[in-house]
Amino acid sequence: MAHPRYTSDEIAERGQALYEREVHGSLTASDVGKFLVLDIETGDYELDTNDLAAVERARAKHLDGAFYILRVGHSAAYRKLALEAEQTPWA
Repeated sequence: MAHPRYTSDEIAERGQALYEREVHGSLTASDVGKFLVLDIETGDYELDTNDLAAVERARAKHLDGAFYILRVGHSAAYRKLALEAEQTPWA
């Protein structure tokens, strides 16, 4: 969903920079695999194994926040899975 103040690219660039500068060093090995939802305007963040729970807590703090979401220790928060046509039950 589009944000009224930032493009998706701006959120990604600002979020990644803020994560590397302010957050990464405070994480521990037990945080690997958790979802991190980072408000790029305030620097506040939420960590959880459940992405929706982390987003809900972040939005409770800053309803109109611009959030950057990542999965600690992974190159992307989510990944796409491609299934062969014969593997899909609806094909």
